[in-house]
This record gives sequence, C-alpha cells and structure tokens, in this order.
Amino acid sequence: MSARVRDDGRMVRLYALLFVAQVILAVCALISCLSAEEGQIRALPRVAWVLIILFFPLVGSIAWFLAGREKVPGPAAGGPKRWTPTRERPRQLAPDDDPEFLKSIAERSRRDDQELFRRWEDDLRRREEDLRRRETDGPDGPPRAARDGEPPREEDRPEV
Repeated sequence: MSARVRDDGRMVRLYALLFVAQVILAVCALISCLSAEEGQIRALPRVAWVLIILFFPLVGSIAWFLAGREKVPGPAAGGPKRWTPTRERPRQLAPDDDPEFLKSIAERSRRDDQELFRRWEDDLRRREEDLRRRETDGPDGPPRAARDGEPPREEDRPEV
C-alpha cells in the first residue's frame, strides 16, 4: 500500500504541474491576444479569440499561437534583432523639434518686439515734443535764457 500512496503523490504533483503550465500558457495567450494590433489578428475577431482562450485554456491557447496571430518575420540568421512596425504611424514631434511651432514662436517674438519698439518710439516722440514745448513757451513764458541771452540759472532748471 505504501507504493500506491507514493505513486498517488507523484500523480498529484504531475497534475498540479500540468495545471500550472496550462494556466501560464493561457495567461500568455491572453496577453498576446489583447496586446496584438488589429492587423495582426487572423481568422477570428479578437473577442472570439479571448473567449476561446478563456473557455478552452489549453486548446484555445495553442490555437491562438498557431493560427490566431500573424507571424512576425524574425531577424536574419546571425543579424542583429530589429523591431519593425507592421503599420507605419506618423511620428509625433516634441514641441522644440516641430518646425511649425518654432516658426510660430519666432513670429510671435517678432510681433512683440515690433510692438515694443513702436511704443518706445511713440514715447520718445512724446517726450521730445514735451521738451520742445517747454523750451519754446515754458509754463511762465519763454525761458529766461532766451530772454536775457544768459545761460540758465539754478532756479530755471527743471526739478528731477
């Protein structure tokens, strides 16, 4: 009887190992199925493959790996492994690499500089006109230097 108990223990371990292998295979097949792009799935829609793998884990997993996914061509013998996309997606540029974005920043900066320069020129013209007006008709008539032909005195200077 002890030989039979020993054999039953081995069988239980074998069944447990096969069950774990089946679960791991099903999980790998599910991950592969769910992460595959739409163009890589053959024969059935993705939902059907997921249901087959869930309800028939061993057979469904093996079927997925053999017939469900499109085989990706491997690298040439001895060559470096290289990933090649099945569908070419447009590459998204970072803002500092995008020529349109850089051009818009340059245009905005140029417009801001022109506006600032225009305001400075307007302010300078206004100040020059104020100075000319003060020199010609000051607040109490023409400046004293202009009346007497003398240099301006301390009291004739504008306060700062």
